[in-house]
Amino acid sequence: MTVLVLGAGLIGGLTAQLLAQRGDKVVLADVRDGAAPDGVLRVRCDVTDEPTLKTLMQNHGVRDVVHTAAWLSTAIRQDPLKGIGVNIMGTAHVLECARTLGLRRVVLASSTTVTYTGFAAHGPQPIEEDLPLHVISERPASIYAACKLAGEHLAQLYHDLYGVDAVSLRYAAVLGDLGNITSVPGRLLQTLAHAGQSGRVVQLDDPFLVWGGREEFVDARDCARANVCALDALNPLQRVYHIADGQWHSLGDFVAAVQRLYPALKVTWPDKLTTGFAGFPQQRPAPSDHRRAQSELGFVCAHGLQDSIAHWAALAPAPTHIRP
Repeated sequence: MTVLVLGAGLIGGLTAQLLAQRGDKVVLADVRDGAAPDGVLRVRCDVTDEPTLKTLMQNHGVRDVVHTAAWLSTAIRQDPLKGIGVNIMGTAHVLECARTLGLRRVVLASSTTVTYTGFAAHGPQPIEEDLPLHVISERPASIYAACKLAGEHLAQLYHDLYGVDAVSLRYAAVLGDLGNITSVPGRLLQTLAHAGQSGRVVQLDDPFLVWGGREEFVDARDCARANVCALDALNPLQRVYHIADGQWHSLGDFVAAVQRLYPALKVTWPDKLTTGFAGFPQQRPAPSDHRRAQSELGFVCAHGLQDSIAHWAALAPAPTHIRP
């Protein structure tokens, strides 16, 4: 039987690689052509095309799905209707195919941003997955977060109504592909790495790249491992899990981690920052509680902030314009 990984971005590609390395038959599907890890078949498929998606699953004998195909916040702001189609209807199509074909399990990539609007009312204890949210005053603060929350709710309803075995993973802010301009952590790390490589002083004045308080991050390699753990879990009772390491970091912590790689790097940012990560109005009051991911999925993060920054900064594309 075959595992279908939807979305050939960084996390999808890493997930497909891990599955293939352990001997699984893997199909990696994306709307674009491109390379695939060794032992992985890559095909073209658009998750907004439900009949083609269903035929793909039937033709390849798909048993399990890891669904990472999505538009991120920056892209959705530029074309909200298309982004909503991919993120919500694409997820609905995956769940409907799972229902009609009787798939074993579906793992959905979600996001910690679905909890951000509950920060103001939350105390200093770790943020639980079942965070109370007022549906009006604490509604999602971005179309991306609204799509991810809708996906989680659809997955839970497909489980409750039809018995679809669906698990949602809320990734913390993902550190990984520095070439992805729609990823806020990737943009920040690319900006700092390029400045460190070229010897420039960098002024962080983009409100999406600075934050007050502290934020949590997760390595894309750990996201891929979490996907595999979620596929293998024997009894994922909660069905929604935080994928994070329990640590949170200030902007100064993040910059200092990059400066350990580039000691001459000089960075400035505004003195008083009142907003949270990626321009969200509230600052994070605590890290996410990740204990259920450990107990029910058998997952623990392997990479801390410094390790992640060192790994991905080394793979950063070279700056196109180097100025003294």
